[in-house]
Amino acid sequence: MRASTPGGLRNHHERLILAILRRSGPLSRAALAQVTGLSAQSVGTITRALIDAGYLDPGEPQRGQVGQPGTPLALAPNGALFLGLKVGRRRAEMVLMDFAGTVRARFLRDHAHPDPDAILDFAQTRAARLLDPLAPALRGRLAGLGVGIPFSLWDWGPEMQPWRERDLRADLAAALDMPVWLENDATCACAAELLFGTGGPLPRDFLYLYVAHFAGGGIVLDGQLRSGPTGNAAAMGSLCLRGGGQVLDHAAVAALERRMGRRLPADDAAWQIPDTVAAAWIGEAGRALAQAALAGAAVADLGLVVVDGAMPGTLRDRLAAATAQALPTLPCAGIAVPRVVTGTLGRPARAMGAAALPLRAQFLPGGALADERLGAR
Repeated sequence: MRASTPGGLRNHHERLILAILRRSGPLSRAALAQVTGLSAQSVGTITRALIDAGYLDPGEPQRGQVGQPGTPLALAPNGALFLGLKVGRRRAEMVLMDFAGTVRARFLRDHAHPDPDAILDFAQTRAARLLDPLAPALRGRLAGLGVGIPFSLWDWGPEMQPWRERDLRADLAAALDMPVWLENDATCACAAELLFGTGGPLPRDFLYLYVAHFAGGGIVLDGQLRSGPTGNAAAMGSLCLRGGGQVLDHAAVAALERRMGRRLPADDAAWQIPDTVAAAWIGEAGRALAQAALAGAAVADLGLVVVDGAMPGTLRDRLAAATAQALPTLPCAGIAVPRVVTGTLGRPARAMGAAALPLRAQFLPGGALADERLGAR
């Protein structure tokens, strides 16, 4: 067996072993054989090919055990590189992420509102600044660019109408001459929590709610991120609420800013909110998110809801707690009320999840099935 090139793995068992190591951390070949159900010989052949291809790093043999010492295998950070572009209401962000999920570099651009030409220029110039210093061999391991962007940007107001006629994925693919994937930004954030979250193992099924300038969501079923035929699955910010309006009218940083009468900075450390204002908004937003959580539980029998957002960690914790407290107050006969936890990535989640789009498509089991819908060039 010969391992695939950095253009993406084609062998399911190669992808499976990489996914297990990404989730579990370093494991020996014996442990991988036990987890995958493959023979020791097959695991040995596959892992040798992955080491030769630069995707795995063997550690020091673990001695002091019965039998031959086991050698832990870990993801090689330089195995592949990924660019991620997040387009937000107030800020664009581009990151360079390595194969182990570490963000190596980041560029930010604040704006009054995202303009297609300005975003394209930002992506071109920052991609060059991120990639030009790399050695040719490492640059050759770039797998592509992922883009996380809210869908239907033109619904945000008249200044956003230029987005209606633009195909950002196609524009970026032509300008950068690399594979480009594009996905809803909240779905990207959900992918980041699934792949890189630091809160311990997640169940195979959960709903993810992300609160930024507006609100969105993502859904994981059977351990796989599900984006739907148009990429808009779990768009919980658009859910209609009892009493009128949508979730995004209440559970959104924009709603908090309306209460304060001013814009909040993009830097979490600079947020200064009177506690009375924060408490009132958290209560309102928590009730809206609870309705979204209950809808997810009713439709897909989801036992866990992850609440995350582009805000300070203490505020995210309070928002998750308010959502959990509001759930039992809703009519929920016949529905198992889900557990609520706080997401672990916060503001960086969308850019990290964007960078994970080429990772998912080229290196995770089942990822290649999404290539056509995600628009790989």
